[in-house]
Amino acid sequence: MKKVMVFGTFDILHPGHIHLLKEAKEYGDFLIVVIARDATVESVKRHKPAHDEITRRAQITALKIADKVRLGNLDNKHDVLREEKPDIVALGYDQQYFIDDLEEALEDHVQIVRLTAFNPDKYKSSKLRPEIGSQ
Repeated sequence: MKKVMVFGTFDILHPGHIHLLKEAKEYGDFLIVVIARDATVESVKRHKPAHDEITRRAQITALKIADKVRLGNLDNKHDVLREEKPDIVALGYDQQYFIDDLEEALEDHVQIVRLTAFNPDKYKSSKLRPEIGSQ
């Protein structure tokens, strides 16, 4: 069984997120979605998410695309890699957080793929929440 892992905030769920999840799922047999913790979002993006981590996890679970939806770790953000042991890590087309040292955190056999954009001029959380996009 080939496990694929994708990370994200998934705040203000939109068709771009659904595209990302479906594309990631095509890379394997079992999709694990890791939802960013509220504290992580606030620290990295410098704003609180519109929806708390429990709501965001429930929304992704309700889509029934992912085989497993879990919250990320607060301390070591890469612990989920050791815990879940993915074969593929799928990154969003514009994903920029926690990827600098991603390769060092992965086992040798793990492949990193970059997913395609889906109407990024229309479906991007910062565009759907204008007060964030202007920061």
